[in-house]
Amino acid sequence: MRTQVGIIGAGPSGLLLGQLLHTYGIEAVILERKNPDYVLSRIRAGVLEQGMVDLLDEAGVGRRLHQEALVHDGFEIAFSGRRHRIDLKHSTGGRTVTVYGQTEVTRDLMEARKAAGLTTIYEAADITLHDFDGERPRVRYFKDGVSQELACDFITGCDGFHGVARQSAPANALQTYERVYPFGWLGVLSDTPPVSPELIYVNHDRGFALCSMRSAHRSRYYVQCPLSDDVGEWSDDRFWDELKQRLGPETAGHLVTGASIEKSIAPLRSFVAEPMRFGRLFLAGDAAHIVPPTGAKGLNLAASDVYYLSRALREFYDEGSKSGIDAYSANALRRVWKAERFSWWMTSILHRFPDSDAFTQRIQTAELDYLVSSKAATTSLAENYVGLPY
Repeated sequence: MRTQVGIIGAGPSGLLLGQLLHTYGIEAVILERKNPDYVLSRIRAGVLEQGMVDLLDEAGVGRRLHQEALVHDGFEIAFSGRRHRIDLKHSTGGRTVTVYGQTEVTRDLMEARKAAGLTTIYEAADITLHDFDGERPRVRYFKDGVSQELACDFITGCDGFHGVARQSAPANALQTYERVYPFGWLGVLSDTPPVSPELIYVNHDRGFALCSMRSAHRSRYYVQCPLSDDVGEWSDDRFWDELKQRLGPETAGHLVTGASIEKSIAPLRSFVAEPMRFGRLFLAGDAAHIVPPTGAKGLNLAASDVYYLSRALREFYDEGSKSGIDAYSANALRRVWKAERFSWWMTSILHRFPDSDAFTQRIQTAELDYLVSSKAATTSLAENYVGLPY
């Protein structure tokens, strides 16, 4: 099989890149090692920056989002027993964020790709990448036990942190940076109305909590927990009781509880791999970087990678220019590191660390107090939260 761009991974970044390339008249084949149901079963975040919403519109998949998504003008930070609203729209000159689950983004992209008759090969096993240091890259894989090969001009690895793309990069050319946090997020999804119309980030002596939502009738809640915890030890009742303690009596009084429909513990990590290009192999999304979920930058960073890469490839095919391709890694990484900084900072001021002493906790409270009382600090938070420009 022959195509112009081979994309490894049918998550939202791979699908979005494929759809954008299709609108530019560039052929792309997507290879995914799992089946479609498995891809759609991944429960992930869903706070979208305006830049990502614009890309989904450009890709022609924004109709359902605009019908069903929740547009948020702000969010709240709670600490020392009080809630403080961050007015995103006022602080950023009218910019907002959109709440729309990653599963729904993936579904919309899958359906658009299918409707356009584009090729996605699911359950592609033992994928290996070859000759991307030259001009004729190849991807080999097994489908239904039969060896197959995809010849292409470029390969894009959108296959996540554990995928084959980054593992295929030359070890002596790859530099990684990592910070692993000593706690996780216990998350519960429930068919209950959200406790608040906007997200609430909570700093509490017992640990961080987050009140989020997927729709007006489906909520997503998180509490900080030790990495050693077993999710099976957390009954629904235990989770709700812990969340109520961290929310405080006034907010907890409005909390509607119910049976969980999904429950999991996610570790927190900051990770960056540099560079994001190796000859004709590009990394995008989680294959190149991970952020802790505080601040909701993971999916949005993948979208910004896709923005830079899609335009670089269009420039190559339309104009014969390699300037965009040559600049891809540097352009993407500038934005990646700013988002990494913001996510690290949000994590640092909102969580309880095992080695935190009384001094550290006082500093945390002082920073939060300054944050909500200073126009400059609030503006900086809001600008980063709604998303820095591409």
